[in-house]
Amino acid sequence: RRMRWLETRIPPPIVAVCLALLAWLAAPAETRAGIAATTRVAVGVCIALLGGAIAVAGSIGFRRARTTVNPLHPEKASALVSSGIYRYTRNPMYVGVTLVLIGIAAWLWWLPALLAPAGFVVYITRFQIRPEERTLMKKFGAPYEQYCRSVRRWL
Repeated sequence: RRMRWLETRIPPPIVAVCLALLAWLAAPAETRAGIAATTRVAVGVCIALLGGAIAVAGSIGFRRARTTVNPLHPEKASALVSSGIYRYTRNPMYVGVTLVLIGIAAWLWWLPALLAPAGFVVYITRFQIRPEERTLMKKFGAPYEQYCRSVRRWL
């Protein structure tokens, strides 16, 4: 409860960029020497592109419904989106960003770099998703409650 002031304050992309930067700065260059650069890059890019595609699909779903994509103001949501990618996950944009961070960790080829996507999941669940869910429950009521019962928060 003491940390409630942090809820929906920092844009999720800023959180992700900071974590990616920390992973990149912390990763020693010699850890990447054990595997061919083309393999690291290919694996990392494939995972990151998948994540980007999932995040874009989520954003498109919101835009089609003409509702806000601004994560700092969930109270401005004007529609409950439950079609498209939202049939599989309630948070495709966060799932996508997590996959991008996993792609970066694969590119770095350094096991501790996986702390970045793990940290993103923990932070975003606590300070972004749960506050969004409280707001959406108040705003949309029973339809949102049913949606939450039928679709997972992450995957």
